[in-house]
Order: sequence, then structure tokens, then C-alpha cells
Amino acid sequence: MTRIDFYHDAEDRLQVACRLAAKAVRRKLRVLIFVPDQETARTVDRMLWTTPPTGFVPHCMAHESLAAETPVLIGIDAEATPHDEVLLNLASDRPAHFARFQRLIEIVGRDLADRAAARERFKFYRERGYPIYTHSLSDGNA
Repeated sequence: MTRIDFYHDAEDRLQVACRLAAKAVRRKLRVLIFVPDQETARTVDRMLWTTPPTGFVPHCMAHESLAAETPVLIGIDAEATPHDEVLLNLASDRPAHFARFQRLIEIVGRDLADRAAARERFKFYRERGYPIYTHSLSDGNA
């Protein structure tokens, strides 16, 4: 069953996503950063080139030819990914195929709309019995 982690109180959701992706790569895990649109995909792509500040996280778009051998993928389709390890959700809705992944990471920002959407996703997962863990970013986790 998919383990679900909610990281809440994110000042910058994209920056937190990049830090968590870098952390996963250090642990030899493969990640799909699930984005809502191409603009967000391009922004995350640029950010990963400087995360951490003295390096970069090896990544590519999920549809590219090197996707099968790249640790971090960025995409808008969770089903078309060549791995099932970590799904990092940056969309406001739950990814349709999240249950095929071993772990789902939800990053919750500070604005009211983001928090409301996250509450709905949390409720959905809880009602279906998924193991859920919460982490506060206000105390430096991530």
C-alpha cells in the first residue's frame, strides 16, 4: 500500500519539491515530480539545475528518451512513468495513478486555497486506509 507523506506550511512549494527530490536521489530513490502544467514543469526543471546551490539534481522530462535511466522525472502523467518509487505531487488534485507508487509526497503551501485542496486529498486518502504521515516545514523538516 502506498505510504503518503504530507509536508505542510511550505513557504515555496517548488523549492521544497526540489529539496525533497535531491534528498530522495541521495537515498538512491527514483522520483516523479507530478506537475499541473508545462509552465510549472519548466520552472521545476530550471530549479533542479541549482539544487543544491553547489550542484544539481539529475533530471529530465518524463517523456524524454533518457527517462528510464534518470533518477528524477518531471511530468504531467503519472501513469507513463518507467518507475513506481516516489511520486511528488505539485498539482491541486490527487494524481489519478498514485496507488501504483510506493510513496506519495504531498506538499502543502500556506495559502488558503492550497490548504483547502490538501485537506480534501488528505480526507480521500484517510477514508481509503492509506498510511499517512505529516511533517511541519515550519520546524525545518525537508
